[in-house]
Amino acid sequence: MTNKDVLKIAIEQSAEDIGCKAEDFLADENRIVPLKLGANAKKYYKLPIGCNFISYGNNVVAAAVDETFEIVKEYISKFEFYHCFETPNIRWLNERIEPLGLTVCFMAEYYLPDLNRLTELPCEYEIRILEKGQFYELYVAEWSNALCADRKPLDMLAAGAYDDGKLIGLAGCSADAEEMWQIGVDVLPQYRRKGIASALTSKLALEILERGKVPFYCTAWSNVRSVRNAIKSGLIPAWAEMTVKPLPLVEEMNS
Repeated sequence: MTNKDVLKIAIEQSAEDIGCKAEDFLADENRIVPLKLGANAKKYYKLPIGCNFISYGNNVVAAAVDETFEIVKEYISKFEFYHCFETPNIRWLNERIEPLGLTVCFMAEYYLPDLNRLTELPCEYEIRILEKGQFYELYVAEWSNALCADRKPLDMLAAGAYDDGKLIGLAGCSADAEEMWQIGVDVLPQYRRKGIASALTSKLALEILERGKVPFYCTAWSNVRSVRNAIKSGLIPAWAEMTVKPLPLVEEMNS
């Protein structure tokens, strides 16, 4: 597998996620399509969605439902593609969709492995690979980024760091798509800044690739610690997403 192969798989998956064509992400102009979750969309995509914006750095491809279609079309024609993911421009969008009971909800940046840089990083602690079934007792608060209690069947593999038999860091991956497994990582506070997160992330990414899958990683732009971990681990920014959801759902999240 090459970097070109990895990117192709990710782009094709994004096209499946929102109902566009893979080549739409490579166009020079912004594009809009009717929102249609594919049968093999990533498992964490849940309707209702008012619209979704995805950029791989060439343009923005927006997928919108009927009631937001014209608003979103105007939005992506009004601003440069990268400004569509920024304030104050998002305020323009929110002012027009909030009367429809919708608001911007999720915003994130996604990372893919750079196969020219990805390597197993050193760690002063023992690292063990945990196969499915070996981390059943680890669904606790300390490891909530590495493992998802609400979606246990999707968690496929984990890498744990141990200090004299005590688990001090854990990276896990979920099969969020047929060919793409998402990595999450946690390290106990007293063990941070020792390179454990990057050692676990890089190790797990390599294990995922050995199984013929593409590892990916997600973080908020403001989570500098997580961004640094991604880059140190041999992952690079690949695409950005922004999703509009119903206001009641967002209010529930904030309650």
